[in-house]
Amino acid sequence: MAKPVLLAVDDDPMVLNAVERDLRKKYGQAYRILKADSGEAALGALRELQKRGQAVALLLADQRMPQMTGVQFLEQARALFPAAKKVLLTAYADTEAAISAINKVDLDHYLMKPWDPPDERLYPVLDELLEDWKVHARASRPFEGIRVAGTLWSLPTHQIKDFLVRHQLPYQYLDVESDANAKALVEEHHQGELKIPTLFFPDGTALVEPTLQQVAEKAGLATEAAMRFYDLIIIGGGPAGLSAAVYASSEGVDCLLIEKHAPGGQAGSSPKIENYLGFPMGISGGDLTRRAMIQARRLGAEIITAQEAAAVRLLDRYKIVTLTNGTEVSCHALLLATGASFNVLKMPGAAELTGAGIYYGAAHTEAYYYKGQDVLVVGGANSAAQGALFLSRYASKVTMLIRGPEAAAAQHLMNALKADPKIEIRLNTDLVEAHGAQAGKLEAVTVKNTTTGSVEKLPVAAMFVFIGVKPQSDLMADLVMRDPKEYVLTGMDLMGGGKRPAGWPLDRDPFMFETSVPGLFAAGDVRFGTIHRVVSATSEGGAAVAMIRQYLKTL
Repeated sequence: MAKPVLLAVDDDPMVLNAVERDLRKKYGQAYRILKADSGEAALGALRELQKRGQAVALLLADQRMPQMTGVQFLEQARALFPAAKKVLLTAYADTEAAISAINKVDLDHYLMKPWDPPDERLYPVLDELLEDWKVHARASRPFEGIRVAGTLWSLPTHQIKDFLVRHQLPYQYLDVESDANAKALVEEHHQGELKIPTLFFPDGTALVEPTLQQVAEKAGLATEAAMRFYDLIIIGGGPAGLSAAVYASSEGVDCLLIEKHAPGGQAGSSPKIENYLGFPMGISGGDLTRRAMIQARRLGAEIITAQEAAAVRLLDRYKIVTLTNGTEVSCHALLLATGASFNVLKMPGAAELTGAGIYYGAAHTEAYYYKGQDVLVVGGANSAAQGALFLSRYASKVTMLIRGPEAAAAQHLMNALKADPKIEIRLNTDLVEAHGAQAGKLEAVTVKNTTTGSVEKLPVAAMFVFIGVKPQSDLMADLVMRDPKEYVLTGMDLMGGGKRPAGWPLDRDPFMFETSVPGLFAAGDVRFGTIHRVVSATSEGGAAVAMIRQYLKTL
């Protein structure tokens, strides 16, 4: 099996030889190291590698090359090997060019010359990029992991694919509609019946129409708590919950995090978060989630997944959580970090076509399967903008439908949207009806311009919805105070007229992030007054732990 390729490009022979030397020294055993003295020569080499079906893991190009700059080369190389990691070699004077290339060519990193010593300034950067490439790249070699047989129009199939992606579990998708061999494989396993989704595992076993918990258990993920009592139980594994798990475990607090689907929340499905401190090239929600999980577990937090908290009750000062399988775990303090979900479309046809062409925040999971087709994105905030930019890599056209007179996305995202020739933004546009239920898949959407009143039917292969959010607070509906929109009230927001909430039993005011029940806290998008940003949820998770530690001292 051919080794993946690392390709270095520089017109300066001394620099090129130095790059090759350093790459070969560290990566020569696992990768094939190639070099080229111009962008044209490098593109020629890449075309040959593409013809042979070989994998390219990393492209490292100098910016100041005659005829073709490093950015120009990477822009063309991206079309040949979109999964390859892209690094630009720059001088100090080229920093602005490197920064502009972040959006233009989806640059992963830029390195200032000279990079000596490589052990400190080169290898740590490339190690991280190559590890990320190994996790995400679609390898051309025979697949030996989990295989998911289903159809693009099956909601359970979509849910399982999303679950596997969120958990960084590599899988191969087998479409029984377009692949006769896949259909025969499933029918052979079920004595002629076509049951989907069917998951085939490397050990020869299979799961038929499984629950997420069954998939998690088979994949070796933890689904049961190791103990029955904890200092702190966190319900929800989005940015707020993961942040709390990291900070709590680092302070020696016995901590259990319960996540019903997969860690990351809405942020976990984001193709790229560009305004998170410390990541100038941006970071995907999946990568941020993976790092947070590793960090939390390393510090001692326990995380169980595909397990849902069905009820919470109080017994004196203890909080008892009942899971859907009937198991009970209890704690001194509980943090609700269940976040918020995208609002569900109410128009005719939407319910029937959910998972069959209509997806809620699923651009990262399904984008590849709509390559060369027209898709819609509904919404105008950051999540919608990020989804549209990611989808444009694959779709022939992305149309953003925004109900209001302007988008609400951050300026850097708006600039990127307007610069992308594949993206069209339609303002003042309402959804009327989704068509295709009889065919079993989305075929078209009727929209209305609220300014002119004109109605139009748009043929479309898929629609990705990122509109509004609803706090996931129903678990606590009978326990804590909420506002009319069902956000959980905490801290000073409970102090109506300077008075403590009705029934408050303690001779102190509620702590920041504490709900109307002592020892029961809330953080992130489920909490009233939060800012719907990843960094806000992360900050609240850490700050909530500081208040939880204060509470634990009072016991």
